[in-house]
Amino acid sequence: MLSAKANCLCGAVKITANEINPKFTVCHCDACRGWGGAPFFAVQCGTQVEIEGSDNIKMYDSSSWASRGFCTECGTHLFFRFKQSGDYNMPVGLFKNLTELEMEMQYFSDQRPDYYCFSNKTKELSKAEIMTYFAKKV
Repeated sequence: MLSAKANCLCGAVKITANEINPKFTVCHCDACRGWGGAPFFAVQCGTQVEIEGSDNIKMYDSSSWASRGFCTECGTHLFFRFKQSGDYNMPVGLFKNLTELEMEMQYFSDQRPDYYCFSNKTKELSKAEIMTYFAKKV
């Protein structure tokens, strides 16, 4: 596990994540691509996350199992948080100095549009597979 600090673009929110998994995921679902204009490259950060400036975070209840948080000042996408476990997934790009990262899995691989693909060999879960997986966590 890795530990790292990050902040939003304007600095109103500061994050310390103490349990970053270096094996990151990529989500191709419609919601993630709509949220950021591209697939969501996410590091799993567990629950050991410290946030300064939480009064500058707006939460969006994006599904029955998770919420998304962003900075109210600059709009930086900060996290995707699972409701039941409290685990955070955060954009890889928030953390400037992470090294030795490896793309491990792609979610909603059957929703990946034809205009991009990755050469990385990863596990892939379809919409049906990921919905079954997350239904167990609700």
